[in-house]
Amino acid sequence: MNYYNEIKEKILKSEIYDKAKDYSKDRHKVKVYFEIGKILSKAGKVYGKSIIKQYSEKLMIEVGKKYNERTLRRIRQFYELFANEKWSIIWTKLSWSHFREVLSLKDINKIRYYLNNAANNNLTIKQLQTIIKNNEYDRLSDKTRKKLIEFKPLKVDDLVPNPILIKISLLDENLTEYALKEAILNNLDEFLLQLGYGFTYVGNEFKIKYGNKYNYIDLLLFNYEYNCFVVIELKVTELKKEHIGQILFYMNYIDNNLKKFHHDKTIGIIICKKNNKYIIEYCSDDRIIAKEYKLV
Repeated sequence: MNYYNEIKEKILKSEIYDKAKDYSKDRHKVKVYFEIGKILSKAGKVYGKSIIKQYSEKLMIEVGKKYNERTLRRIRQFYELFANEKWSIIWTKLSWSHFREVLSLKDINKIRYYLNNAANNNLTIKQLQTIIKNNEYDRLSDKTRKKLIEFKPLKVDDLVPNPILIKISLLDENLTEYALKEAILNNLDEFLLQLGYGFTYVGNEFKIKYGNKYNYIDLLLFNYEYNCFVVIELKVTELKKEHIGQILFYMNYIDNNLKKFHHDKTIGIIICKKNNKYIIEYCSDDRIIAKEYKLV
């Protein structure tokens, strides 16, 4: 079988498609390069590893310089990584550029996480690069990573990394809760992406009234993936037991006054300078979670 001619034919067809269908050409490459990777994998088993170098030398002359040895090896690696994956949604939502960003990662579970994140959140290439650079997968709990590997159902808090990275122009260990909130609001899109799938912004300093008094929730979000409101309180100190009572009050208020009958119960997230695991351990409401923040 002439593997080279088959590869060349697919590349030439892809080049023609690129010119005619510019708006979708990068996604089209995913399918074409997967097919080419399969042929390269077969050719390597028949003719040995050096065949890629031979093919690349001919393709660079006959088709274009971008089809060098490194590119062909990357295409073969792409096929061999995903040959046994059944991700129909991933193929349609992501471009070749998305896949190329994760090929340098060694752990297939980490690769799955980043690609699913990119597909579910419609991440741009730059956004995908950012979460990889920030080691988001490594900041997930061991329990969450185990769930992902075993394809078990996730809860709303499972994908919230620890620590949460918060961009701020001036690194100040003595910053106020107001300054912390402003830093989050100034990079709101990035903050929401860190929290996981499906978070949308409702408001900050969200005013609630009980009797003749008013209180203000730091951040109120809604998660359409899990169909619930999410109350976020910011603390620039170590987690304290009174923080639990405060956020529980806010969660109950939202459940009684804002939540609709078809919504699930409100979740509470306390973002604090330092977590106190003993306080969370003895908290009776498992809808409340605590995560540390790190200024970057």
